Amino acid sequence: MGTPLRIAIDGPAASGKSTLAQRLAAHLGYTYIDTGVMYRAVTWAALRRGISPEDAEALTHLAESLDLDIQRPTVADGRPYTVIVEGEDVTWELRRPEVDAAVSQVSAHPGVRQALSQRQRQLGLRGRVVMVGRDIGTVVLPEADLKIYLDADLETRARRRYQELRERGQAVSFEEVLEAMRQRDALDQGREVAPLRPAPDAVVLDTTALDIEEVFQKVVALIEARCREGSRVAR
Repeated sequence: MGTPLRIAIDGPAASGKSTLAQRLAAHLGYTYIDTGVMYRAVTWAALRRGISPEDAEALTHLAESLDLDIQRPTVADGRPYTVIVEGEDVTWELRRPEVDAAVSQVSAHPGVRQALSQRQRQLGLRGRVVMVGRDIGTVVLPEADLKIYLDADLETRARRRYQELRERGQAVSFEEVLEAMRQRDALDQGREVAPLRPAPDAVVLDTTALDIEEVFQKVVALIEARCREGSRVAR
């Protein structure tokens, strides 16, 4: 194979998926698509409207009808994209702990996943994309040319998210972030529809002891190795 045109990156919260995907997309000249923000947007909108994370019917209707747009960054504040919900910039609101705590339950509803997955798949099939989520390699884009599954231990991931939130000025405790992440892992891995797991042909990388530069270099080396292998086969 040559350079993979569709790259899927999956894994649990704060495993480094988004950071890796952004760097990889910039390196390859590809489009970065974070599918998780769609679920976060629906969750944020549901919480704001007082819709319970357990109300499958109301959440499905919300996912189908929500005015949601993902744009290139509109503010130079470190954001990788701008998320607009009903005309409002909610990019950083989607990272609040209450959204973290509810998004897995919201995204577990089949109707919500069906409403959002088709749009994600259409984006991925265009090619020249690095798409990140929790079920990209298994459900949304199983034909991806390269599938990466990032993981790290729970406390390491909670420390990363805690630091991220503190840097944005949000008053949260480490224990609060840790518990929210523990609950989210259980929901992601235990849901009946598209549970979080590596695709059978995914390359699994444990990032617990790795910084983003080390992870990035490992994936770039993997892509280059596959390109060399493809060149030999072509000859």
